[in-house]
Amino acid sequence: MRNRSLPTDAVLPHVVYRSVPDASAWLARVFDFKEHYRHGEPVAGAQMFLGNAYVMITGVREGRATPAQAGCGTQMLTIIVPDVDAHYRRAKQAGAIIVEELHETVYGERQYAAMDLDGHRWLFSQHARDLSPEAWGATVSARPDAQ
Repeated sequence: MRNRSLPTDAVLPHVVYRSVPDASAWLARVFDFKEHYRHGEPVAGAQMFLGNAYVMITGVREGRATPAQAGCGTQMLTIIVPDVDAHYRRAKQAGAIIVEELHETVYGERQYAAMDLDGHRWLFSQHARDLSPEAWGATVSARPDAQ
């Protein structure tokens, strides 16, 4: 299903972890990500994917910290999954800290939010309804298909 209120395309976020191998194992076990590749010796980074969503995970360096180290989060990563109910049950059973219970949003998504081992917040979502942004009260400034 497509939802005009939540279009997805190609973005490759880079997410910082204290330990890339530990993060890779945790993301695989709890959120069902797969590791595409890793690089460096010791491991300095890895590319992970879940469905069509890809993320780079990288280690802490000068000027880069995890949310747990920084004491705050600055962003949330949204991943579209085909069965958010099953994903929620798996993550909760595997020990993810649920920070937003499973629910349907006004903009047509069924979703929940969880925190990972280094304090990153992940939002897992499934399109429930196709809604235009105007249908739920948003003001549209530009149309993506008009470019």
